[in-house]
Amino acid sequence: MLIMEKILFLRSVPILQNLKMSEMAYVAEIAKEIEVPKGIVLFHENEIGDCLYIVVSGQVEVIKTFEHKEKILAVLGEKECVGEMSILDDEPRSATVKTNTNVFLLKITNDDFKELINENPEIAFGVFKMFTGRIRKNQVESETTTVIPSISM
Repeated sequence: MLIMEKILFLRSVPILQNLKMSEMAYVAEIAKEIEVPKGIVLFHENEIGDCLYIVVSGQVEVIKTFEHKEKILAVLGEKECVGEMSILDDEPRSATVKTNTNVFLLKITNDDFKELINENPEIAFGVFKMFTGRIRKNQVESETTTVIPSISM
């Protein structure tokens, strides 16, 4: 991608859309382009996180292990981020992320992302908005799949 193409794409990513053009250019410089084939694990649950990924094209699955069984929590696509939680809280990865298709990603390292947030605190609000959106979506999905037993009288 050319720098200008990267900037135009990054402007459409929800957690970054409030940045100034000069700040967006900085993100475009630090974001490394990577292509990953279908079926590859980007990172495993409980690993130490060292970067986040922004999906440019393709899809990734977010997988959590419960009682030795894997459950797909989400399928994320274009303009969505993965890996940001462990960067923000310095805790191990909360889930495994695997490519569901061939994907084209932008990778931002832990240090670069923290520097970016320190210089641009409004990015934190974009991250909060993304988290709350995911929580709300999971609540709606769990409400629609919860079976409430009937009580006979």
